[in-house]
Amino acid sequence: MKHQETAQEIIKAVGGTNNINSVYHCVTRLRFDLKDNEKVDNGSLKKLDKVMGTNISGDQFQVIIGNDVAKVFDAMVKENPAIQQSTENKEPKSDKKQNVVLKIFETIAGVFAPMLPAITAAGMLKGLLALFVSVGWMSAGTDTYRILSAIGDGVFHYLPLLIAVSAARKFGSNPFVAIALGTALMYPDMTALLSSGESVGFLGIPVTAVSYASSVIPILLAVWLMSYVEKWVDRVIPAALKLLLVPLITLLVMVPVTLIAIGPLGTFVGSGLSGGINWLLNEGGLIAGIVLGGAMALIIMTGMHYALVPIILSNIATLGFDKFLPLTFISNMGQAGATLGVFFRAKDKKLKTVALSTSFTALMGVTEPAMYGVNMKYKKPFAAAMIGSAVGGGFALAFGAKAYVLAGNGGLPGLPSLIGQTFWYSFGGMILAFVVGTIMSTIFGIKEEEGDAEALAQFSPGASSAPAKVASSDATSVNLDDMGDPTPTSDAVAVAPMTGKSIPLKEVNDPTFGDELMGKGVAFVPTVGELVSPVTGTIMNVFKTKHAIVVRSDNGMELLIHVGINTVKLRGQYFDAHVATGARVQAGDKLLTFELAEIAKEYDITTAMVVTNTADYKQVLPVKLGEITMGEDVLKAEI
Repeated sequence: MKHQETAQEIIKAVGGTNNINSVYHCVTRLRFDLKDNEKVDNGSLKKLDKVMGTNISGDQFQVIIGNDVAKVFDAMVKENPAIQQSTENKEPKSDKKQNVVLKIFETIAGVFAPMLPAITAAGMLKGLLALFVSVGWMSAGTDTYRILSAIGDGVFHYLPLLIAVSAARKFGSNPFVAIALGTALMYPDMTALLSSGESVGFLGIPVTAVSYASSVIPILLAVWLMSYVEKWVDRVIPAALKLLLVPLITLLVMVPVTLIAIGPLGTFVGSGLSGGINWLLNEGGLIAGIVLGGAMALIIMTGMHYALVPIILSNIATLGFDKFLPLTFISNMGQAGATLGVFFRAKDKKLKTVALSTSFTALMGVTEPAMYGVNMKYKKPFAAAMIGSAVGGGFALAFGAKAYVLAGNGGLPGLPSLIGQTFWYSFGGMILAFVVGTIMSTIFGIKEEEGDAEALAQFSPGASSAPAKVASSDATSVNLDDMGDPTPTSDAVAVAPMTGKSIPLKEVNDPTFGDELMGKGVAFVPTVGELVSPVTGTIMNVFKTKHAIVVRSDNGMELLIHVGINTVKLRGQYFDAHVATGARVQAGDKLLTFELAEIAKEYDITTAMVVTNTADYKQVLPVKLGEITMGEDVLKAEI
């Protein structure tokens, strides 16, 4: 599916453009501010090839894309540019009470995520410069070094201006007025006045000396308050004078208020938060490393790590280092190692390929494909990753590991940000996380396809599909041993076993079927909870969980019909079988009934019908796709 088609399907699934207040993206996720999260169709989202999963953090709805997120985002806003910007007149969300702490973290994340490309680029350059100087490739006194250093340092020195723009968009105020507020605080004469050491006052009110360069919290609070002041002024000023007076009055109010109250308050709050977290990292040592390292994946999943960006930046600006950042590297290595363990334990070739490739991607700092595509899917590898990260985090913080710049990449490409006196402790923690994650994942093992692979193995092509004898009083039952394994004698046609919509098998959101590992066929999205026989022949296997059945036609076509994805987990709940293994059936005879609505609440109900002896035919092709009624011709196999 092309990126534009994917983008349109995502917009449709989240409730359409009318349900979107705004959207932006980070390294791997689309982050939606929706009017109503209840309108999201998660089932449709998860069927899309590019979508790895979804997540809700606070009120923010996240769609996890992976490496192609920027391309999908660009395609999304190209035809719907309005959805990229936050609107001032958002419709109210549900009346459910929101957790205040989560709301604050979500807001901070929303401000900083759009800025990360600039911050990470500058941070990476600073890390590389440190590396070049340390190995003697460049001298710190050269013009080249000073120019490159200006590129890296400039972003952080004027960070309040970047925050002003992003915060203004988040809070619905004028970004250019926000920049004007920031430039007033950083104007050279203002900086000289506040750093002179002499008392400063405005209209007789004392102004506390605060340095705003590289600061974070003061400008964030100032723009937040400015958004209310600006809107209030806009309401009371006549329309003819708005252009002149609204920005003028806003600045005349906000600059002094920021200098007198918000700046000192923001500095106090920022220092307090940084001090508290730094105290935990410094004094907690081994224990803090184990707890935070092990929990880092959960922090990243919720997007809460973005809320710590202001503290990280403050630490680097004031202390010259930060102790939290190494844990993000270590967590990524734990995910990479756990996925490599899946590669070692998996039997399915497709899964082995996915596990190996996503392990490499995680090593490069992008963990979502590994985390959501493999580790969380099979659960035990995710636990192994957390154990590995806990071990690595404990080691790193026990020796006081630090990061010296914000490189923005928590993988091997971001290593320059760790270069300094504690580099080898950070790197050692990363190696430990990777190795322990690999070992624990290998030990834990996985249940491939959450049990479906083992069940389907009962009737893979060429495998024995049922007990040799079937004990039954049914006069139409047969001895399966007497049937042998005949070669198809003629072309075969199967009718639709259910009413609904027939779709190409490749659209099934399960690699066992979608990649045609079991054979070619067709799939259905049922609208009625009844399954009938697609051919006249013999029931070769009724699975114990009753979610799947195998039938062989009289002319030799073997069909596996699997109702839903991962419905083996239901262990037969909501399913009723109306035939037994060995029974003779006519096309159209009832095989299974199931409670469609109940199953659909938890599982994808898409049903695959696969010709398991596809190799015996020249081609197997769908006859009809689209709306279909049971009994209509739907699949043809030609010798």
